[in-house]
Amino acid sequence: MRPKIIIYFFLFQIIIVNTGIEALYSQPVPGQDENIPFLVTFGKVGETSWGDDDLSQTWFFSVPKEYNGRVYIRVFDPDTGGEHDEQKGNWDTKTLYSVYGGRGVDPEINEDSRGLQPTGNYKSGTLLASKIFSEDKQYDNKYYTFGPFNPAEGDLSEKWGYIFKVIADGAGGDDGNLYRYFLSREPNRDVPIEGANAFTYEYTFRMWNNTKSVSHIYPYVDEGVIYVKQENFDWDDDGAVVIVSRVRKGITVPVSNEDNWVESRIHISSEEINSSLDFQFHKKQEFLVRNNNVVISIENQRGDNLKFFSAPIGGVPIYKPNIIVRPKVESKQ
Repeated sequence: MRPKIIIYFFLFQIIIVNTGIEALYSQPVPGQDENIPFLVTFGKVGETSWGDDDLSQTWFFSVPKEYNGRVYIRVFDPDTGGEHDEQKGNWDTKTLYSVYGGRGVDPEINEDSRGLQPTGNYKSGTLLASKIFSEDKQYDNKYYTFGPFNPAEGDLSEKWGYIFKVIADGAGGDDGNLYRYFLSREPNRDVPIEGANAFTYEYTFRMWNNTKSVSHIYPYVDEGVIYVKQENFDWDDDGAVVIVSRVRKGITVPVSNEDNWVESRIHISSEEINSSLDFQFHKKQEFLVRNNNVVISIENQRGDNLKFFSAPIGGVPIYKPNIIVRPKVESKQ
């Protein structure tokens, strides 16, 4: 199945965050610079070999403290069935979308909230809204909107503003649900909230069915990071994963094959602190690997997971050739 390419025109704003870094902010998930068609969550009895390790995915939306308008979280193609989703046998998958706010959502305070695994107190916070979708033509290739929410219903973080959490859980079946989010000021249109952003700690996404496609994700490297450990799952040996930064022209990392995890360490230079890395996913050129779903997470030397921002903090990193860094990469499979 070849996804239809849908082009959105977004409004952007360059602002200064409290780290002193210029950041480009927007709220589509996946973000426009990522070149990722869809997020993926399989049904409750889905097979991990199809590219979803835990049948659940958690995202966070941050809204500036200064914003006092309404907040809507829109889900594109929330049902399973029809044009975009991945079928296994009969369409029987149900997906539960849940929106949380209030105390306990902030993942920097509550590690379970990060949703790396759907265990423990990962549903922390106050449940604001939820809905289960199965096969439903009413929502195929269309939006469903949660809200309105008051920004103050989120969990207040001094660094990121008001935070809302959205969890997509496979609630039944074994098909793959492909969907997208948008944080909007309006219920029926994608209208960005200036200064907002979105992030996750474990990214499960679909690659394009195109051998010339390159997708990107942008983990942010904070103060004190010496090295990071990346883990990728079920890459299906579909080409190469290349890391680029403002001082790194590009290094490849070990990649997984069918239904397995592969990890490696990447040493971080001082010039890469307080900036985003560009993890590039280059598809195999020799032949097309279709419907490739991938999972990736990254943690620092302290075991703290890095955030993947849909709009990279500091902007998309561009390599500056006047600085040479030759990091050592250690792999473990």
